[in-house]
Amino acid sequence: MPRPPSRPSEQILEGPIAGALLRLAGPVVLANVLQTVYQLTDTFWVGRIGAEAVAAVSFSFPVLFLFISVGGGVTIAGTILVAQAEGAGDGRQVDYVAGQTYAIVTLLSLGLSAAGFFLARPVLAGMGADADVLPLATSYLQLSYLGLPFVYGYFVFQALLRGVGDVRTPLVIVLATVLLNFVLDPLFILGWGPVPALGVAGAAAATIGTQGLAAVVGAALLLSGRRPIRVRLADLRPDLALARRIARLGFPASVEQGMRALGLTVLVTLVAGFGSGAVAAYGVGTRIFSFILIPAFGLAMATSTVVGQNVGAGQRLRARQTATVGAWISFGVLTAAGLLAALFARPLVAAFVPTEPQVIEDGARFLRIMAPTWGFIGAQTVIGGAFSGAGRTYVSMVLAITSLWVLRFPVAWLLSARTDLGVDGIWWAFPISYVGGAVLAIAWFVYVLRQPIEDEGVQEAAVAEATQERPFG
Repeated sequence: MPRPPSRPSEQILEGPIAGALLRLAGPVVLANVLQTVYQLTDTFWVGRIGAEAVAAVSFSFPVLFLFISVGGGVTIAGTILVAQAEGAGDGRQVDYVAGQTYAIVTLLSLGLSAAGFFLARPVLAGMGADADVLPLATSYLQLSYLGLPFVYGYFVFQALLRGVGDVRTPLVIVLATVLLNFVLDPLFILGWGPVPALGVAGAAAATIGTQGLAAVVGAALLLSGRRPIRVRLADLRPDLALARRIARLGFPASVEQGMRALGLTVLVTLVAGFGSGAVAAYGVGTRIFSFILIPAFGLAMATSTVVGQNVGAGQRLRARQTATVGAWISFGVLTAAGLLAALFARPLVAAFVPTEPQVIEDGARFLRIMAPTWGFIGAQTVIGGAFSGAGRTYVSMVLAITSLWVLRFPVAWLLSARTDLGVDGIWWAFPISYVGGAVLAIAWFVYVLRQPIEDEGVQEAAVAEATQERPFG
């Protein structure tokens, strides 16, 4: 039965757009910062072991991210459908979509966990991991794959609540688990008393324990009905029609995230040709970048939710305005962060590998080259989030493929292999792809803005009817 939107949704559907975005994005950004603290804490403590250990984590991270990205598309589809149902005031549909999304993600995570465990060593060997790095990277990656269902379980919980505008509950859970991870990481990595030193594998073990706790708490809250979403056991029974709908939305999103992860993996292979030190510098640089990119991802998620709910409520003009405001905010924030990162590049890298001077030098040069253009990737990310919130997940997929595979990887190979730049050629491919991807995203969005809302609604009617998505203005 239709119901009025919840109070968070009322704030999303009316009032100042910037205020709605920032209220939603603030807790999302903080939660994502805390999620990234998992990775940064791992890198910090692993860096105390040596460059080989840092390289092992650097090799493993993009491979693990690739598997996580496949399920990430399903969670994005769940967010979109939940947000549009919430905007339309259909509370029962919100709960049902949430249950179906949770069931699909759980089954998917079990299959990917098993596949990843057995493929870990051959994949790492194929990427060019050195003999001294391969055993460390394999143990870290295999243990991480065993905990993949827990990671998926919490991610889908967070995504579903975000669709209805509840961003505070996931924040509280993440904060508690990150604090626990601060204790478990050095304990398992370095050992203490009766606890043996597990080295690189200890970082994965600590993360599994804390992510597992978050997943269990999230599932309990969804089933209890104490949050805006209540999942009933009957909602977990497979619905093939809805599963196909989720797949139509989720597949492009999975491809998008998978292309990003695969791009990192392929670039690691290129960087590996310049030695373990260069791989370590690349790993530290990309970790710092992933941390700085969090505000853009937070704004993109907030934009997706606000656009989704307004599209569901039939407010397509407000959905358009949301995308514009979010892109400008993201561009400004990330440009400022990039200039600061370039200015303080050396101390930032040295915080992770204090005893490796060559890694510090290479990593600092990497940051100075790519950081000033971070604002462009920020704008592209938010515009992609706006299209996703409207059900056009294929737009973000095209942007990702173009940025990574048409621009970044070919340019990285060309500049590093066919010029005297060496590894710096790979570093320069990053700003080139950031600017190119942003130009394409902005051009696509401007094309949409130039279409009158009435004409756009007529043009999209057939697509909306076929996919059961709501048109985007």
